Amino acid sequence: MTVTIGGNRIGGGAPAYLIGEIGLNHNGDVDIAKRLIDIAADAGMQAVKFQKRTPAISTPEHMKSVPRETPWGTMTYLDYRYRVEFDRDQYIEIGDHATLRGLDWFASPWDEPSVEFLEDLNVVAYKIASASVTDLGLLGAVAQTGKPVILSTGMSTIDQVDAAVEALGTDRLVIMHATSTYPLPAEEANLRMIGSLAARFPGVPIGYSGHEPGLQISLAAVALGATAVERHITLDRTMWGSDHAASLEPHGLNTLVRDIRIIESALGDGVKRVMPGELAPLSKLRRVGA
Repeated sequence: MTVTIGGNRIGGGAPAYLIGEIGLNHNGDVDIAKRLIDIAADAGMQAVKFQKRTPAISTPEHMKSVPRETPWGTMTYLDYRYRVEFDRDQYIEIGDHATLRGLDWFASPWDEPSVEFLEDLNVVAYKIASASVTDLGLLGAVAQTGKPVILSTGMSTIDQVDAAVEALGTDRLVIMHATSTYPLPAEEANLRMIGSLAARFPGVPIGYSGHEPGLQISLAAVALGATAVERHITLDRTMWGSDHAASLEPHGLNTLVRDIRIIESALGDGVKRVMPGELAPLSKLRRVGA
């Protein structure tokens, strides 16, 4: 089975669909968001993703009044969430920029009003964040849009993943193996889950959403069959914000995309044959023919 997002096919032997997770790494600045979109496009990615919240709803009650030190001074966690949230006009501006750069763009809604917000902007797909796997009301609202859905599975049990898949349906679903540790240590990556998810949900494209500081784990995910790869991207990993340390800077992103495409080319079709480059060594070196 394949899933189509924008003009890109996911699964069925198509090249891995590469998503630059901008998230909140724009720090509420449209110009930074546009620069990150450019970085993703220049690297050869197919999509960029944001996060959309209605902070009064999506912020856990026990977190709302917690003080947060920010570049704009000390404020409550709820006020910080409002400070970095884009409004409709800003989303139109960054969405248009992504489209002009040839990228699909979409977001993770963290509450049901955010689904309505994104529907009004006619996003091409939805991403369910790992934190929202158990929010069946949100999943139902996303499913009702009829748009393709990418489901991350971090911080979840397999029973919770099963329930989320049942709520979303499998017709237009891509499931992403993920571990929500930031940054991700190798011993928690559990990449064999890519094969386990493929066996559990036959025909559903399985991808990988990574939070590791390097490239090796994402590259191994592609070698193990990941049909999509999502990585956080940043201008500079030392910038203020919770996700920058687990993000890729431009040089690392360019290397990742290049190496993913090399790995895909190297995987071949699994049919043993004499390759064209072997003919000359065959003629020179093999003494006894078949």
